[in-house]
Amino acid sequence: MDRPVNRPYLTTRSLTPENQESPVHFLNEYTTRVKYLFRRNHFSYPSYMKIPGSAHISGDVLQPLIFTFKDLLQMPLKEINFTLECAGNGRSFFEPGVYGEQWKNGAVSHGRWRGVPLRILLEYTGLKDSAQEIVFTGADFGKKIGENSKLFARSLPLKKALHEDTMIACIYEGNPVPYKNGGPLRLIVPQWYGMASVKWLTNINVINRQFHGPFQTEDYVYYPANEAEISPFPVTTINIKSIIQKPQDYAILSLGPHYIQGLAWSGKGNIESVQVSTDKGKTWSEADLGRTSNIYAWVPWRYLWDTAEPGEYTIYSRAKDSEGRQQPMTPFWNKKGYGYNAAAKHHIKIENKKA
Repeated sequence: MDRPVNRPYLTTRSLTPENQESPVHFLNEYTTRVKYLFRRNHFSYPSYMKIPGSAHISGDVLQPLIFTFKDLLQMPLKEINFTLECAGNGRSFFEPGVYGEQWKNGAVSHGRWRGVPLRILLEYTGLKDSAQEIVFTGADFGKKIGENSKLFARSLPLKKALHEDTMIACIYEGNPVPYKNGGPLRLIVPQWYGMASVKWLTNINVINRQFHGPFQTEDYVYYPANEAEISPFPVTTINIKSIIQKPQDYAILSLGPHYIQGLAWSGKGNIESVQVSTDKGKTWSEADLGRTSNIYAWVPWRYLWDTAEPGEYTIYSRAKDSEGRQQPMTPFWNKKGYGYNAAAKHHIKIENKKA
């Protein structure tokens, strides 16, 4: 009888609504397969039969139009290879702790999305001079505490909405966008946290004012500590970040050479370097960077660590990008736990024996 094959699985953070974490520490492929995509929901899944499979563009436009899934497939599709990260990824690492889904490092994925840039669709409808923001509404809905039932909706400023790579996606890794990941139509906003990439997209409304929906002005806002002299500000661009995939936190290793390896990504520029420390941050060494396809993609990295002495070690990784941003040793603490990006830290024990 053949031995069973060991496979990684999603890690459940909640069932209703479903929130599942990608087994990112056990994935060796450059892109994330559908079965390993993280799942982030505020509400229960919308009924599949009630998702129209089309996006209605209306509001401050010259000609309201509806674009179906089939309409998009008949247009020239653009492909973007990019890293999608939940704004709450790493929330469980904040000290003191904060409320919300206690994500570790797995609310992130990376893959090839294909669709039509929003600005192309808006060339068909036209924009009125009064247009200021564009509101995107998904088919998912439910109640926030103390409020009536609401659809999930968020807006983008006109400049970001009209960026050449902001698009309505219909294909992921060569197949229709999966239902549990926002299909059939999903907004894709590279370099912004995942809350901007509205799932189960149904309506695109061009407005002449600022949008003040609850997922715009209450959630996805950085609320600093009370004593901080910083006013609340919106969550937008992904912070620069690296994670350590191997060795696992609190792993026990033998004496000898071992690879420390992981992933790094940025919401602004290219990853230029990843540094590794094996002495609690006293000294740093350059890791080797792997492949990258574009400014939006994550970058694999690895560092050969020759462990000559037994003992307990604290290892760190920190990334730096072409915009001069570097991972801090201490994260920016905020009340809702968004944007965690402190230098990755693992504890390792080296035993006095050879592999």
